Amino acid sequence: MSTGNTKEKQISKAVIKRLPRYRRYLGELKRKGIEKISSKDLSELIGYTASQIRQDLNNFGGFGQQGYGYSVSLLYDEIGTILGLNKKYQIVIVGYGRLGQAMASYISNNESNFHIAGIFDVRQIIQDVEFKDAQIMTCGNLSGFVKNENIDIAVITVPAEKAQIVADTVCDAGIKGIWNFTAVDLDLPEDVVCENVHVSDSLHALAYYMKDR
Repeated sequence: MSTGNTKEKQISKAVIKRLPRYRRYLGELKRKGIEKISSKDLSELIGYTASQIRQDLNNFGGFGQQGYGYSVSLLYDEIGTILGLNKKYQIVIVGYGRLGQAMASYISNNESNFHIAGIFDVRQIIQDVEFKDAQIMTCGNLSGFVKNENIDIAVITVPAEKAQIVADTVCDAGIKGIWNFTAVDLDLPEDVVCENVHVSDSLHALAYYMKDR
């Protein structure tokens, strides 16, 4: 089914947050050679109700057939298209301490649609760095590189006090997406999308769920 008429602004953020989880489980089913699955079986696997799954997918056309369920391969591909994973993205990582190194390794080894084109940090850190085919540079070269290489996404893992400066630099250079791992809520232009990963927020939420058990 076509997803071309779906307007993302009409879909709730909660639904979008669930789609990668659906795709991840469908990918595991594909690897096991499973060709179809019902919403009930998918519910037992993922943990959402069957009704919730059907409701989420119906936002984009449904994809299931009554009495058959979902084609695992088709649904995996369709969700990938909805998420924008049918194209390649060029990435820079700004901040190459331990977190930046961990994210570079994760992206390179697990996310084939995302290519790390450049890594930026202060000279003392990057002078001995090599990472596959990525260019390694100091932050003074960041703006020009983003412009010249048509970079799509900046992964920001710098100290909090440097985060807004880096964000301003990449936004002025034309970046359209930021994956923000700093503890700062960035002030960004309206046309720049930002996904914030606040590690401490997640850890503190875990503590809350554990406290009465």
